[in-house]
Amino acid sequence: MLHDPNIHYLDNAATTMVNPEVIETITKAMAEHWANPSSLYTPGAHSELALNKARADVARTLGATAGEVYFTGCGSEGNNLAILGAARTRKWGKRIVCTGFEHPSVALPMQRLAQEGYDVQFVAPEADGHLNVDKMLELVDKNTILVAAMQVNNETGTAVDVARLAAGVKARNDRTAVHVDGVQAWMRVPVRLANIDSYSVSGHKIHAPKGIGALYLRKGYHIEPPYLGGGQEKGMRPGTENLPYAIGMAKAATLLSRTLPQRHKTLVELNTRLREGLKQFPEVTLNSPEDAVPEVLNFSLNVIRSETMLHHLETMGVYVSSGSACSKGAASHTLTAMGLETRRIDTAIRASFCADNTPEDVDALLEGLKTGLATLSRIR
Repeated sequence: MLHDPNIHYLDNAATTMVNPEVIETITKAMAEHWANPSSLYTPGAHSELALNKARADVARTLGATAGEVYFTGCGSEGNNLAILGAARTRKWGKRIVCTGFEHPSVALPMQRLAQEGYDVQFVAPEADGHLNVDKMLELVDKNTILVAAMQVNNETGTAVDVARLAAGVKARNDRTAVHVDGVQAWMRVPVRLANIDSYSVSGHKIHAPKGIGALYLRKGYHIEPPYLGGGQEKGMRPGTENLPYAIGMAKAATLLSRTLPQRHKTLVELNTRLREGLKQFPEVTLNSPEDAVPEVLNFSLNVIRSETMLHHLETMGVYVSSGSACSKGAASHTLTAMGLETRRIDTAIRASFCADNTPEDVDALLEGLKTGLATLSRIR
């Protein structure tokens, strides 16, 4: 997508560049579907048809039906809606079980619910980044109303076996709701919704714009909508739908659904190239496990602070991050939950790929790290 040889963008877990075909689709939708989908006259009906098609296209990539998909403003909103809506609907219990390395859009609602008197149990990842699913299942009892887990961790790329988790939860308590944050997983790893009650996704992780997302709610599954308004999205998320972006997200998802095997091969090659290249630096420690998704590789320099190295890399046209874009420079929540030492956390770098990246992007990062490690001030 980006062919400027002087720019090496390796922060795709934060956001992806918008596909030109998606931009064209959105621009066309703005011109053709300007009417409100809720309006009763003909132009509004045309907009409603376009919205329904976009919903069906997104649902198809999830293995869901159109009636199970609700458009949101982003993945974070979908997580909040699913978690708060589920907790406040289920009055028969107070326990909630959640992984200890969730995105803030899950972790903060959980903290809010704990303040309101819910018994929120967090299960930290192991030191190698993996999540012990059995530990989560052991906490599920007759009073457990909700279990939440991300399918792919946004900082390390660790994949959680949410299929086994969801099946195990339902076996222990079939009334317990299961929510999965699929923002980093959608269109990257297979999605199987069996035993999963809600699943959130976001457009700007799949080459669509920021400001659009979707939430899957299993047919027959009920949550209390936290919003009040005009009744759009069957009252689940009232407010006039962002029709052009919904159409754009559906276009992006449709395009990606056709190329998953080829993209995976490219991403594995890029990840392997970086892993091998990092071996030349004895200071570097990998934080992502071997079986993490190939889109993400997290590593620690151990001798130079992340912020210092990020600024150096930027001067060379290389763009990576120190962790979640939503943390804005705060210490990595995931690496902290893994129990890593402070120096390793303070020197962490996250490189994240898309299939449009090239070997030259990886080599530019490695060269930037080489010059940075040779010239920048080291931690004493």
